[in-house]
This record gives sequence, C-alpha cells and structure tokens, in this order.
Amino acid sequence: MAAPAYPAWVTRWVSGQWRNKKRPPTLRPTRALALADKVANRREQGTEATCITEMSVMMACWKQNDFNDTPCAEEIRMFYDCVAKAEKERKSQNEDTLSSRGNLPSSKVNKLLKRFPQITRYV
Repeated sequence: MAAPAYPAWVTRWVSGQWRNKKRPPTLRPTRALALADKVANRREQGTEATCITEMSVMMACWKQNDFNDTPCAEEIRMFYDCVAKAEKERKSQNEDTLSSRGNLPSSKVNKLLKRFPQITRYV
C-alpha cells in the first residue's frame, strides 16, 4: 500500500518548517545590555528671549531722537529693569530641577552616572 500524498503545506506544518518562518528572528546583542557611564553632551534648548518689546520700544525711541539717550531715559530704564528682573528669575531657578520638557540636562545625568556606575563584572 502506498503512502498517501499530502499537500506540501501539510508536510511543512508537520515538520515545523512553517513555524520557523513565522517566528520572529532571535536578537543577539553585540555588547552587554548595560548603561554607559556617561551620555553625549547635548546643547540644551535655548529659552525664548525676554524683554523683546522693551528693547524694540527703546530702539524706536533712539531712532526718532537720532540716537540721543536723554529723551529716551524712561525707555532705557524700563529695558534695564526688565533685564534685571529676567536675570533674577533665571538665577532663582534651581539647576537640579527638570526642564520644561521633563528632562535632565546631560551634565546632570553624567554626574549621576558617575556617582552610581554600572557593575560590568561580578565579584
């Protein structure tokens, strides 16, 4: 008696070849999966400019008065007050706080990674 002839897909399914083709490939990392002890230095996003309106009012006054400071003393004083206020706010912000996007700057991350280095070998 001859063996029954099954379709090709049945033999692949029984032998396991079908499963291997559908299975995702195995990933083998080239290096150990551990954090590095430092991150790349990234430039922090610049904040928006402050006191732009005061500066434009002061420059418009200078242009109207042929760049003479005496008639524009009030505008100059307002601009300097705004700059001093913005500088005070900038210095009052704590550097350890997160940025507006919720990220630490790279310098702070590097300090933390130096304090808590990765264990690369077991003792």
